[in-house]
Amino acid sequence: MDIQQLVQNLKQESDSKIVMLVADGLGGLPLEPGGKTELETASTPNLDALAKKGISGCQIPIKPGITPGSGPGHLGLFGYDPLQHMIGRGVLEATGIEFEVGPNDVAIRCNFCSIDSDGNITDRRAERIPTEESAPLAEMLNQVSIPDVEVFVKPVKEHRFVVVFRGKGLGGNVADTDPQKTGVPPLEPMALSDDSQRLSKWPSSSTSRPSSFWRASPRPTA
Repeated sequence: MDIQQLVQNLKQESDSKIVMLVADGLGGLPLEPGGKTELETASTPNLDALAKKGISGCQIPIKPGITPGSGPGHLGLFGYDPLQHMIGRGVLEATGIEFEVGPNDVAIRCNFCSIDSDGNITDRRAERIPTEESAPLAEMLNQVSIPDVEVFVKPVKEHRFVVVFRGKGLGGNVADTDPQKTGVPPLEPMALSDDSQRLSKWPSSSTSRPSSFWRASPRPTA
């Protein structure tokens, strides 16, 4: 049985409310053999109280041995099968700020970053600049125009922002430009499919590079 069908069969209406706490990334390992983890060392009275009063457990969002990204992880938490519903981080970022993503959109989740005079990255998150400083930068980028395509650049929070390209026939299968390390320049966007060649060439000539990363995401499916 499909997991969504199973959830539909098990659900019951209720007037009560629940709090779902997802301790993502909270686990750790001892710093030395036989030592304690961070959670074992820390004082956690509130978490302890929640654990006693609530129900605790572990979940495998996708399949055993597969490390989930934000998109599949969130879908799995809420009962969707990430293998059937492919939604990337760009779409999640856009919907998170209530930007409606349509069938002709490619949504891109972006980070502002800090670079030196040689164009090498010194901080992949621009030292997590506050939202009141990053928002005006996103608004400036929102003035970028591309022929035959609508461009939307919206601030999210701190160093994060989202870019949405809207037009017919756009492919969003483009490799990440974040090199995942400092001391090197951002990677050039590379199309991973023929229909994404057009999209991969735009950022190279726009004002958003090299001071930002971008990650293209597949268009949402119904």
